[in-house]
Amino acid sequence: MQRIAATCLTLVVVAALGALPVLGQHAGHTVSLPDTLKWAEAPVLPGARLAVVHGDPSKEGLFVYRLRMPANYKIPPHLHKASENVTVLAGTFYMGLGEKFDQGSGQELPVGGFASIPANHPHYAWAGKEETVVQVHGVGPSDLRFVNPADDPRQKK
Repeated sequence: MQRIAATCLTLVVVAALGALPVLGQHAGHTVSLPDTLKWAEAPVLPGARLAVVHGDPSKEGLFVYRLRMPANYKIPPHLHKASENVTVLAGTFYMGLGEKFDQGSGQELPVGGFASIPANHPHYAWAGKEETVVQVHGVGPSDLRFVNPADDPRQKK
């Protein structure tokens, strides 16, 4: 009987401790619906559209954004100072690793596909034959630095 009581007490304490982080998150509750997202031109990726879902990628803390790319859109080799987690929401997305863009060595990610790229790890990407939407999340601050500065549209005047 004492063993059952001790086990029950342990379960109650573990459950209570596990609930503490959840209780602290209620103040930051966020809901985003697809038709309320504000899509804008992504200055660093001309031709693509970006919608911030949560947070601010340039600041400390959790961020989530979506990137909408037209068919066959290419993102040159680049890296970020924060880890990047990518989930494909629509279309087909391809990713490759390294400092040279090589479509022959990329990995296809269909809808629901996921990739995690460590901080400061060079990679490149491209959209398939249809409009593609990916969701990116991580913990900022983050940035986007092109391996080849000539690929950076911010340098072109």
